[in-house]
Amino acid sequence: MDSRQLEYFVAVAEELSFTRAAQRLFTVQSTVSAAIRALETDLKTTLFDRSTRRVVLSTAGQALLPEAKAALEALDRARAAVEEASTGLRGSIRIGTLARLSLVDMAELLGAFHRKYPLVEVQVATSPTGSSGLADDVRHGRLDVALLGLPKPELAGLEIRDIGAVPFVALVPATHRLAGRDGVRLEELTGERFVDMPPGFGNRKQVDRSFDAIGRPRRIQVEVPELTAIPDYVRAGLGVAVVPDVQLADDPDVTKLRITDTDLTWTLSVVTAATRRPSRAVTALLGLIGDSIRTDGPYF
Repeated sequence: MDSRQLEYFVAVAEELSFTRAAQRLFTVQSTVSAAIRALETDLKTTLFDRSTRRVVLSTAGQALLPEAKAALEALDRARAAVEEASTGLRGSIRIGTLARLSLVDMAELLGAFHRKYPLVEVQVATSPTGSSGLADDVRHGRLDVALLGLPKPELAGLEIRDIGAVPFVALVPATHRLAGRDGVRLEELTGERFVDMPPGFGNRKQVDRSFDAIGRPRRIQVEVPELTAIPDYVRAGLGVAVVPDVQLADDPDVTKLRITDTDLTWTLSVVTAATRRPSRAVTALLGLIGDSIRTDGPYF
C-alpha cells in the first residue's frame, strides 16, 4: 500500500466514478483502475462494488475511507512541516467564495497572503449552486475552505467561523403601493411576485423559510444568479425582493424598506471540514481573514 494508491482510492470513493476520479487527478482511467486493483490485492478484499451503471463503496471500502483520508492528511502535514522548516510554508489552498463578495476584501486578503507565503499556491472558485454547492465541496474535499452564507442547520459536518452579518430589506419599485413606507411586514408582501436568486443560495433559503413559517409561500417570478442584478428587475416592475442590505447605490426608481416583523439576518461564515484538520496553509489564511473584513459596505 502506498500513498498514491490511497489518493486514487479516496478520489474514486468521493466521485463514485473511475472516469471522474481520473479527471480530478489529471490521469487516465486505466491508471486509476490499476491502482485500485493493486490496493485490493494487497488488502485481500474488494473496496468497490462495480456494475455497468454505477460504482459504490463496499463495506470494506467504507471502513477504509476515513483511515485513508487521515493517512493522506498526516503525510501532507509531515511534508509541510519539513518544507516549512527548510524553505518556508508551502502547499496549496482551494478557496470557495460567493461571486462579487466584498464583505471580505478577497483581493487584499489573497494579496497579503501571497506576500507573506509566496510558496503557497492559491486557487479560487465559485459554485453555480451558491453557498449550498460550496458547503458540499468542502465536505467532500474539493475545497479546503469556503466563504458562504447559510443557516446553521445547513452547515452540518463543517467547522464554522462567523465573520459578518447583514440584515435583510425589502426592495419595491418606486411606484409600488408600499414605496412611501419606512418599513414593511413580510405578510404585507404575500401575494406579490418576487425576484430572487436560484435555490441553493443561502439568502434565498432564508427568505423562503421565513415566508413558509407564516404560511404564505412565495411565487418567484424571476431568478437571477447575482444579487447585484436583482434591483434591475425590481426597477422594471417584474417583482419585489427581500435581500441582504448590501448598501446599494441610491436609485430613485427602487425603494428600500426595513423588515419590521422578523429579525432576518444573513450571516457570512468561513468554513472548513469538521472531519479534517486544516493544513498549515489554511490555518495561516484563516488567521488573516479578520484583517480583511469590511465594516462599512458595500458588501457585494
